[in-house]
Amino acid sequence: MSQRLAQVNNHLNFPRGLLADQVAIITGAGQGIGAETARLFANEGAKVIIADIDAQKANATADAINAAAPNRALAVTGDILNDAYIQEVVDKAAAFGNGKIHIIVNNAGFTWDGVIHKMTDKQWDTMLAVHNTAPFKLVRAASKYFRVKDQEPRVVINISSTSGIHGNAGQANYALAKAGVVGLTRTIAKEWGPAFGVRSNTIAFGFVQTRLTGAKEKGAFITTPDGTKVALGIPGTQLNSRAGGAEPSKQTYPDIPLGRPASPEEAARSVLAVASPLFSYVNGETIRVTGGRNM
Repeated sequence: MSQRLAQVNNHLNFPRGLLADQVAIITGAGQGIGAETARLFANEGAKVIIADIDAQKANATADAINAAAPNRALAVTGDILNDAYIQEVVDKAAAFGNGKIHIIVNNAGFTWDGVIHKMTDKQWDTMLAVHNTAPFKLVRAASKYFRVKDQEPRVVINISSTSGIHGNAGQANYALAKAGVVGLTRTIAKEWGPAFGVRSNTIAFGFVQTRLTGAKEKGAFITTPDGTKVALGIPGTQLNSRAGGAEPSKQTYPDIPLGRPASPEEAARSVLAVASPLFSYVNGETIRVTGGRNM
């Protein structure tokens, strides 16, 4: 039995958690799926870097984690499209982990919808920058902490969407970007798997209850670095049609076999599972977390 496989088997008892002594960078971790992922990782023994552009939310997430488990979370805030910030995240993660980084979860992102004939270059370029270029640059910046032979687990998880698998009207930019991370995932698996044992997988989410899938009328928005406000969410009429047109308390979501969207915590559990030793032989895959939608 190889030393690596023996180590995985030893971890199957999980006396100190699924991710004990590991260090994880989670982008977009100030809220939603990212925040829940950070909390679950910390509960399983990991130290987590809360990387987010929203300082207030990032610090609140880190404070909540540290209140339950001291010195498990560190907020590092800034713009993921800024190269200097990416390097700062990596440097602080390595310092937080005594010179090691084990997990990257490329979760940060948002939607900027528009039909093809009306979509601007800025909408197009921004989605590719956020969902493709930034994850690539973060992985590249952290490469020296992953291309090592210390027999410790190393995992990259890129968050995608079923829009990247099936396409989606009004989301040509987002769909292309989310399809693109699949290629990045598989390339990492092929380049870093053989010599270093790095696992790299994509998780494609379906309908998860976040600000990206809430009613646009609620007024959620994100501000781009140049000050542009981008409205988030789905127009109420479209949202109701997806939910069978019923009142919120009676919505059945007929296109989802489980009959409901996922909560952010349910979505985060799938990230934890993929990062954990339970998925030690899963590599280069796109794992759909959809409640059975689009089977």
